[in-house]
Parts: sequence; C-alpha cells; structure tokens
Amino acid sequence: MKTIVSEMLGIRYPIVQGGMQWVGTAELAAAVSNAGGLGILTALTQPTPDDLRREIARCREMTQQPFGVNLTILPAIKPPPYAEYLDAIIDSGVTIVETAGSSPKEFLARLKAANIKVLHKCTSVRHALSAQKHGVDIVSIDGFECAGHPGEDDIPALILIPAAVRALKIPVIASGGIGDGRGMAAALALGAQGINMGTRFVCTKEAPVHNQIKQTLVAASENDTALIFRTMRNTARVYKNSIASEVISMERQGANFDAVRHLVTGARGKEALRTGSINNGIITAGMVIGLIDDVPSCAELIERIVSDCRSHLAAAVRLASM
Repeated sequence: MKTIVSEMLGIRYPIVQGGMQWVGTAELAAAVSNAGGLGILTALTQPTPDDLRREIARCREMTQQPFGVNLTILPAIKPPPYAEYLDAIIDSGVTIVETAGSSPKEFLARLKAANIKVLHKCTSVRHALSAQKHGVDIVSIDGFECAGHPGEDDIPALILIPAAVRALKIPVIASGGIGDGRGMAAALALGAQGINMGTRFVCTKEAPVHNQIKQTLVAASENDTALIFRTMRNTARVYKNSIASEVISMERQGANFDAVRHLVTGARGKEALRTGSINNGIITAGMVIGLIDDVPSCAELIERIVSDCRSHLAAAVRLASM
C-alpha cells in the first residue's frame, strides 16, 4: 500500500505506532516494524540518554526494518535533558523522529542536519502550520478522540483531518480514534497519507503491558474514557477508572495540579501497566477502545487492517459508481 508517507519512511504500509510512555519499547516497536508499519521507541520511557542508546541498539537486534524514536517536549520546572536525548538519537543513527508536545523548532536544525525525517504530532491546524513553517516533514494530526492530550479545541478527527489536509503542503497522518480497516479507509478518504495508532497497539501480544490491562480495554466501550485536567487547560483522555473519577471530582471542587499530583504520577501509571492493577494509576486510552475486541499480534493486526481497509475502499468505489 504505497502512499507519500510509506515512500518517505521506507515502510510497507502507512501505519505508524504512536510513541507511548512506558509502552514504546523495543519489543513493540520491532514487532510493528517487522509487520510492515513504523515502530516507535519512546525516548523518555528510558531513564537516561544512555539507556535510550541501549534501547535503540536492542531494537536493531530485533528488526532490520525502519523504526523511529518519539521525543515528547513538555514544559516542566525541571525538564529532562532533551539535548542529551537528542544526542543519543543522532549518535545512534536513527533516521525517523516523532516529536510531540511543544514545538520542536529548537531541535529541528540538528535533526535536519542529520538527515532525520521529522513527524510532528499536533492537535490543531494552527500548530500544524507552525510545524510546517519550521520544517517538519510530516504532520500527525490528533483528533479529540485520541488518548493522552487532545489539546483544548475539542475538534474531532472527521473535521480536523480534512482541515489539516486542506491547509498544509506536507503530508498528513491521521491520528486519534483509529483502530481498524474502516478507520484507515476513512482517514485515506479524508486526504490523509497514513494513520497513527496508539491505544490499538496497546492491545497486542507484543505490547509490554499486563494482560489484565489489555483485557480491561478490550471489554470497555467508547463511553469508558474520561477527560482529566480540563480545569487546568491541560486536558488528557484516560481510561475511566477510580483514579480518573477521583481526579475529576477533585477538579470540580477547585483542586489544582499539586492537589492531585499524588494520584497521577507517572510512577503509579507505570506500575499499574506492569502489574495489571487497573485502578492504581492513570491508564492512558482513547475512545477507540470501543472498537477493540481482541489482542492479536502486531503482524495479525496490521495485515487485517490493511485488508479490511482495501475492502472498505473498494465498497465505497462501488457505491460511487452505482
């Protein structure tokens, strides 16, 4: 399935695995890449830049196909050593980087000098235009349905994808709310050149997540996500567990981030994913959980999605010719 994105990235299918904290490890990234998509390691899942170097090397031992590294840039009182993580990425010969969060403009000169293709994930057309101006190669546009941070504009994918395609001159990858062949067909019909999936890849055999978490997401419906941090203008979509409900309740009573910090720490979320304790931490998940009903291998999932996508596109062509 050739598109501009698959040709640019050197992959068989234009399917990109989202860079997910605690989930984007070599096991998952290599499995996605071996299946024909683009696997993504998450840089900040690794405690130090040297750990990232080792994880990149480990991924290379598992796949000879292209894979990328996600570098999410977030404001913080004490930010991670982003420049050192960037050193690790460049020194390791990585050729594809997915950036997210704040603008990657301060890192783009170094990335481009190293001939690295840059995908930037954003949640609005205005941010996508800014990323294009600064020189990213591909924009991954994230609709309101997505897991994690959907921005504050609340624009769903059915509007956001074609709006981005219309405004941009660089290729667009559709992200948020996609987990099957129907979604991929719809994204391509809306003008995207590929898709990005996060939550769907969590529910695969290779994802480094406890099976109880996977089975809980499989059993969930599209109504089982919650939006936290709305009052703080830092909205995040997560699985609706007891922790999420408690955070929302506290927000309604005027709580600030410091008041809920102990509930939403990354360490608690990491431990929940490791142990399967669904109510012991924040579990990032998108509305697409309502479309997930099994835990296949990455290879099974990608082949199924591509096959179903082709079938749905063909059916649409037949309808158009009637």
